[in-house]
Amino acid sequence: METPSASIESLIERLETYGKTTFDLTKLKILEKSSVVITSWVYGILIFIVGVLFTFFSSIGLALMLNDRLNSACIGFFIVAGFYLLAGALLYFFLHNRIKKIFTDLIVSQTL
Repeated sequence: METPSASIESLIERLETYGKTTFDLTKLKILEKSSVVITSWVYGILIFIVGVLFTFFSSIGLALMLNDRLNSACIGFFIVAGFYLLAGALLYFFLHNRIKKIFTDLIVSQTL
């Protein structure tokens, strides 16, 4: 039979092994979750950049087309800028809280 001191030492060794294993498992879970969140954000940023570039060049093309149709050098740009001002004001005044909630829910769901 084991002596009480030997069984206590065995128990301590098992507790140390359990603690190290639990710590390593926690590190791996954190690494997995952070890599999923970071990858998702990088993908979102890339999609956002592509969308901004598409909108930018489409806006310039539309403004130049309007300038050509209206025989002006700048009215098309003012029309496009006015459209964006109107769209931005509508988004801010009517959808501000909804957009804020969507992004908050997205961040929370990504981290959990």
